[in-house]
Formats: sequence, C-alpha cells, structure tokens
Amino acid sequence: MAAKKHPIFDTATTLGKLVAFLGISSICGVLVAGLMVPAVALSGATATSSISFFDELPDEMTVGTPALSSRILASDGSLLATFYDQNRTEVPLDQISPFMKNAVIAVEDARYYEHGGIDTRGLARAVASMAKGGSRQGASTITQQYVNNVIIQTYAANGEDDKIKLGADKGVGEKVREIKLAIAMEKKYSKDEILQGYLNWVLYANGNFGIESAAYNYFGIHAKDLNLQQSALLAGVVNSPQVYDPIANPENAVARRNLVLDHMLAQGMIDAKQHADAVAAKIGLNVHPNRNGCTAAVRGEYFCDYVTNLILNDPAYGKTTEDREKLLKQGGLTITTTLNPGLQDAAQAQFEKFTPAANNPDKVGQALSTVQPGTGKILAMAQNTKFVTPEGQFNTDYNFNVDRLDANGNSLGGAGGFDVGSTIKPFTFAEWLNSGHKINETVDATVRKYPVGFPWQNSCGTSTGIYDSNYPGSDDLQNAEEGWYRRLTAREGLYNSLNTATMYTASKLDLCNVQKMMSATGIHLGGDPKKPYNLDNVSSLLGSGEVAPVIMASAFATFASGGIHCDPIALLSITNAKGDKFPVPGANCKQTVTPEVAAGVTSVLQEVLGPLGSGFQIPLQYPAAAKTGTTNDSEQTWTTGYTKGLATSSWVGNIIKSQSNNGKLIAGQRLDYVDGATYAGKTWQGYMSQVAGNFDVSGFAPPPESMVNPPVIVQPRPQVPATPNADQKDNKPADNKKKD
Repeated sequence: MAAKKHPIFDTATTLGKLVAFLGISSICGVLVAGLMVPAVALSGATATSSISFFDELPDEMTVGTPALSSRILASDGSLLATFYDQNRTEVPLDQISPFMKNAVIAVEDARYYEHGGIDTRGLARAVASMAKGGSRQGASTITQQYVNNVIIQTYAANGEDDKIKLGADKGVGEKVREIKLAIAMEKKYSKDEILQGYLNWVLYANGNFGIESAAYNYFGIHAKDLNLQQSALLAGVVNSPQVYDPIANPENAVARRNLVLDHMLAQGMIDAKQHADAVAAKIGLNVHPNRNGCTAAVRGEYFCDYVTNLILNDPAYGKTTEDREKLLKQGGLTITTTLNPGLQDAAQAQFEKFTPAANNPDKVGQALSTVQPGTGKILAMAQNTKFVTPEGQFNTDYNFNVDRLDANGNSLGGAGGFDVGSTIKPFTFAEWLNSGHKINETVDATVRKYPVGFPWQNSCGTSTGIYDSNYPGSDDLQNAEEGWYRRLTAREGLYNSLNTATMYTASKLDLCNVQKMMSATGIHLGGDPKKPYNLDNVSSLLGSGEVAPVIMASAFATFASGGIHCDPIALLSITNAKGDKFPVPGANCKQTVTPEVAAGVTSVLQEVLGPLGSGFQIPLQYPAAAKTGTTNDSEQTWTTGYTKGLATSSWVGNIIKSQSNNGKLIAGQRLDYVDGATYAGKTWQGYMSQVAGNFDVSGFAPPPESMVNPPVIVQPRPQVPATPNADQKDNKPADNKKKD
C-alpha cells in the first residue's frame, strides 16, 4: 500500500509549517546532496547534524519470505482448502503480466528505473508544496513502499501488532529510517527483484496480499494472464485499498483505473487505442471468494480438519503448537493428501439418499471411510454434517470417522467411535482359525448361559483387569432370530451373525489372544488409541466397544490384503515454497495376520453377502466380503466390507447414546426396525458398486483345504487272525460314527 505521510505535514500554525519546512528540508537536502555528492561539500550546522543523524540510522534489512498461504490438496492435486494469515501466493516476475508491471510503475513511481531508492525530485516537490500549505503529495517510491510493507507485514506475521506504525503514527526518525533502508535495498537487490517483491507483498484489498491472490480473487485467473484494464484496476487499488476496493466501491475503483491508464498513456506505455478500449471496458469482476480453513473447504471438510490436527500435533512441524500453526498459516506449504475426490464425492452423494442435510429432522448421524488395502491410504472420509449450516440443519464439530485423541493424547477432533456391534465378530473368528480350529468345525450354538465363574482362558493374567474369575457372564444370551439355537459350523455361525456361536468359539479360545488379534489388525478404543479393544465383559465380544469407522475400515483392509496391516494414513507429502520436504507419517505396513487366516476369514465373510448371509440384501457384482453390525435397540448400525482394492466402513447411528434408529426418518421413511444392512449396508452397497470397479476387483485367494474341514476320525479296523474262524469272520467292527 502507498506509504502515508508524516503528521508534521499537517501542522496548522505558521510556526509549525516553518518548522516542518526547515526540518524536512534539511533532511531532504542531505538526501539530495549528501547522497549524491561527497558529504564534505555540505556546510552548516543543520546539514552536519542531519548527516550525523542519517549516518547513525541502520541500513541493513533482511527481506525474508513473506507470509504465504498453505494449500491442502487431494491426491490428484486438486485444491481442498487454503490456510493463511495473509492470503498470498508468491510468483516470480516473469509470471506477472507486463501490463501489471507497467501499470504500477506508471501510477506509483514513474522514475522507478532512474532513482536509487528515493525520488529526490518528488520528495523536494512534496516538501515544498506541503510547507506552503498545499495538498499532501505522495513522495514514496516503490522501493520505499516495499520497505514499509515488509516492516508492517513482518510484525503482523509475528503477532507483534503493537510495533506496527502507520503513517499518522510515525516520527521523523522512522520515516527517514525507511528512506535509508530503501537506499540500502537498492544497493543489495536489482530493480526487477524489488519490483517482484513489491508486487508479491502489497495489499490489494479484501485480504489479498500479492498480485497472484488478487488476480484469482477478483478475476479467477493467474497474475500472468491479467489484461490491460485488469492490471490498471489492481494497480490503482494499492494507493488506498479500502477506498478503491473493486467489490465494495466499484465506481471508485474504475475512476482510479482510468487514472492509471491516463498515466500509462502519458508515459508511452500504451497507445491511444489501447487506452480508449481499456477506459471503455466494464469492470468485469469474476469474484472467487477467498477460502480460509476447513470450514471453507472445497470438499472433505472433516478430512481437512483431521489433516490439520495431524500437522498441529506433530513435533516434526515445529517445537510448539504455536510454531506448527504459524507454519501452516504462513509457511506456504503444499500438503498433498491421500483423499480421492471421486470417492469422496460418491460417498457424500450417497448420504443425500438417506440422511439429506435439508431433511434430517431426527439428526441421524452417517459416516463412511474408505482405506486402500496394502497401503493404508484414506481414500474417502465423509459424513452427513457440516461445521456451519443454515439454521435448523444438523451440524457438529465432531468428525464421526476418527478417534478422539492421537497416541500422544492430542485431540484429533473425532467423536471417538461408536459401539461396533457384530462387525467385531470376524476377529474372534480369526483367532479361532489362528489357534488351529477349522472353518467347518461344529460349534454348540445352543449354549446361552455363561455364568460368573465360567472358566474363561486368559494367558494375559488378571493384572490387565479383564476377564478374571469374576468375569461378567450372561444368563440368557440371545440371537437376533429364533431357530438358530442348535449345533452348526463356525462358518454358519459367523455368516449368520449368531451371538451364541461367537460366544461358544470364544469360550474355546484364550481371550488374551482374541484381543491380540484385534490389536494386530489395528483395532483400539476410539476414545484412547493407547488402549486395546476392551474385552472386560461378554457384551464386548459381541460389539459393545467403541471404534471409529476409519479404524474399522483399516482393520478389515488387513483381511483384504492377505493379512498385511497398514496404519491409516492421510498425508502423502508436505513441501514449502522453497521446495523443502517435511517428513510425513508412514503406513508401517506389516504382515500381522497369516495369509491363511486372512483367506479363511474372507471366505466366510463373502458368504455374508450371499443368499443365506446376514447381508443378503446388499451383494456386490464383484468378489466382496463384509460384515453387518447392529447394537441393542438399533442405536448404532454398521456394514464394513471390502473388495481386494477397497475397504469401506459405513455407519448410521447416533452421537447421543441411548437413542434408537428405529422409527427415525431415514431415506424418507420410518421403519419399526433398522439393522446394519438396512441403511448402513445400502449406503455401502451403493457406494462400492459405483467406485470399486476402478480398483482391484479380482478374486480372493481361498483358504488352504486343511483349514476348512476338521479331520474325520475313523476307528481302526479290528485285528483279524491269519486263520479266522467263522464266529470271528461274522463279527462287525465297533460303531465308527464320527464324534463332534
């Protein structure tokens, strides 16, 4: 912005004007004479005093990188969100329109390429005019304005607003110091370097610092593409950003633009036709509102919030939270994430079919996370709310998809997960296979009582505080439907989601190892990731623990990838404006479950989507595996499933406990009973049907035959004497019927 003039020029009295004239004239004389000729040529006490004062002023000024906007990008490079204290994107001079360079020189500093930092002719004229009581005249060169902007904006970026002094607050010393700094800057930098810095630092109104941000905000283009009239308009703004704001004061802006064009014509920068055409042109704004922060994200605002929390919590990006926030808002970071825009948009579109923002009076929550097996990349993280909504619509600050805290106890902005219901059952089944049991081994699903004192196995010991001799049991364990209290295979028990079958298998296992299997796939409590899934009562084995959707997707991705677990990751790369790279968390992929166990689990979860499974209503056209889940009274409902290329967890439920989904308005209807397949499952099916084909949808490896069926026990044939008698020959062997 143009430097404001010193208040001494406003002196009302004759004496004041005389003092102003003498004081400023002496300084001006030093600048005009002392800087142009040897100091010994000057004489007089005033000149000597002025020279001494001027020489004692510092002349070193370090121009650092200006505060630059940071961008969060999707995996394809498209913009998700921008963060800034000063909305600025720095560009080199050759990426700025020649019209813009000429326009700002024409109106702000016509002799820019002739002076050495100060325009002594202009300064002398301004002093003489104002000392005589004339109007205030500008005397600041582009170099002086650049110095002024660097000083002010550096203080602002560092949070030192109390040190900022604008024109009316500056003393003679501060003004002269800026002059000396301008002269020093001209010695250190070339004219083009100074002009580039000026165009990148100056304010163009509406929070636009630098010409690139202004060009995009007002016209939706890059600085290199500004035409003549656009350039003249923006060059006119810097004199007084509020007065010549093109949005708030378009008439003022056009008048100033035309004045700039007059200057350009007078200085031979444009011809008469160019001038006439530009003056006749309409203002032609194409405003692209500035977007600052996740609330203004183009898409994935909760994913954006998750990413920012990852950065603000990580010491790799600064020693303190304040340092990391400053880096995010001023460091010019390019943060490339794992988010796939196509998948994100497809997920959000599904919600409009079930819990649309404009028609969700019961405030039913809905969320979906997709993780890529084998990489841990979070490809989608969607939910049916916003941070800020019109009055009456469902809004929340909580991210339904993620944990409440990270491993160090820092907030991730998450809701902390929800009771997962029967989607937890595959992990008990995985340990069933891991411990040597078979897929088609018979289990007794008639058992409904597990009283206190039941001999549960626990190699972890009671020091963990779980499943000791007083482990809470069940006196009347129930399945969702009658008719399933019988002996059947472990396979049937899982794909039919039978509580009694799962509990029977758990009773034959070491519960410590069941918990270890869950941890091996990444499952932990959503409220505190340092704590493993809590198996401190029977209901926990059936899904009463709270887990976040992105963690469930990641856990099921372990089965999809043949037992390789990867931590879910959201960051691909972070670089600053200089190209320096920052570290990003890795996925830490490891083989945590054997390929055979993963294949065994997958083979049964594929049957969940078959005609006999609990998810028979939600099949896919591709090889896929899934598990539905429903908690008591349908408070939380889930479907989590996968193809080879995508693992997705879909949740429909309540962020307030003890509220049922039954009878609530979802998908334009109110059903008496809602389970995991009803809405969470239909969302999963619709979404995966749309996007899964763009990733690996080949078939899964089958489990080894030795894992499928238990061996048939055949009694040995009786010994037959070499010369049997008739009685012995007629004897039949003992009953060989197989025992369970």
